[in-house]
Amino acid sequence: MKDDLEIVDRDPQLVITIGGDGTLLSAFHRYSHRLDEVRFLGVHTGHLGFYTDWRDYELPELVNSLSDEQGKSVSYPLLDIVVTSADGQHQHFLALNESTIRKGSRTMVADVYIKEELFERFRGDGLSISTPTGSTAYNKSVGGAVVHPSINAMQLAEIASLNNRVFRTLGSPSIIGSHEWIDVQLKSSGEHLITIDQLDINSKEVVSIKYKIADERIHFASYRHMHFWHRVKDAFIRED
Repeated sequence: MKDDLEIVDRDPQLVITIGGDGTLLSAFHRYSHRLDEVRFLGVHTGHLGFYTDWRDYELPELVNSLSDEQGKSVSYPLLDIVVTSADGQHQHFLALNESTIRKGSRTMVADVYIKEELFERFRGDGLSISTPTGSTAYNKSVGGAVVHPSINAMQLAEIASLNNRVFRTLGSPSIIGSHEWIDVQLKSSGEHLITIDQLDINSKEVVSIKYKIADERIHFASYRHMHFWHRVKDAFIRED
């Protein structure tokens, strides 16, 4: 290994996580304020994840790759999220995977605006808004499309929407471009559960959540960054 490589606790240039996708998500949120300065690299200790390029038994090869550091990276889109409370206060977040809004045991009612125009009044269990990389996570479980991360867009997917002669929604996933935004204005009363990656927000005071593609992007070290569709095949199709 090069003599000028140093392991540091603060202000790293490269963050290496060992575990799974959840471990890398935690690292992302820890360093989300330094995304222009840091790159990420994941080592998986189980089955290959969507954010990990190396396996635990490949550590010697990884160490040798660090010696040939050239600073190359591949970047993925992120969600920019603003949560607004009834008192007008705003909370700002970034998400790597997705954000969901749910009501729990009762029907959630929300007006969904796309670029300041009312698109639909949603009634159902909830909504999921995901990044392209997050499209393979919870979004896929609720019938959303798998989107390649080179597409700078977000996806809106409905969770068990009510569709009958009285209530109507689009009823299918929607891909929203980077020049547009989604504003979910909550109309149902009581507490809503909002998730942002691994973070849970429980509040009776939230009135709206606004989503757009963030100006920031996450950067992964591209020593041997794996092809996205190979990851999809490995996760959902290939038989061991």
